[in-house]
Amino acid sequence: MRDKIKAILEQSIAVKQKLFQDEFVGAIAKLAELTVACLKSGGKIILFGNGGSAADAQHIAAELVGRFARERRALAAIALSCNTSNLTAVGNDYGFRQVFSRQIAALGGSRDLAIGISTSGTSDNILAAISQAKSMGMKTAALTSERGKALARTVDAAVCIPGQDTARIQEAHITVGHILCALTEQAFCD
Repeated sequence: MRDKIKAILEQSIAVKQKLFQDEFVGAIAKLAELTVACLKSGGKIILFGNGGSAADAQHIAAELVGRFARERRALAAIALSCNTSNLTAVGNDYGFRQVFSRQIAALGGSRDLAIGISTSGTSDNILAAISQAKSMGMKTAALTSERGKALARTVDAAVCIPGQDTARIQEAHITVGHILCALTEQAFCD
């Protein structure tokens, strides 16, 4: 068991070490710049994902609305996976593909930033929501993996985590989320 624990930790560290490359640092910086610009212009951050990515969306939104590490004003952010009545009504009436795009249509505005989180980059409901956001003039971003290049090509900013293991990709996504929160918070504290 100890060897397995060490192996998992080594795999997680190896993925995160790849994020030191300029390509990934630049992608994270671009996402942070879009986030700060959105919030400074009076927009909100709208996050969405499925399963573990839904939890990451909620986590990031909570850090922005509450605080990450420093006292500052509340920042406008919402995770679309939180309202089970919306999810189940839209899923039932329109299909699961539209559970996020329908909410974007109702809640989004041209000053907002839509951030889709998908380890595969192929989730129909994530792609539909990004498409809806773009049609409304919103900026768009994605946290995905190297398999998610198709999603990455459709957004204004994308962080594509290197690797194939879903758990390691999700671990890196929340690391990127924490970096995003720290940089955003700094912009509103300094």
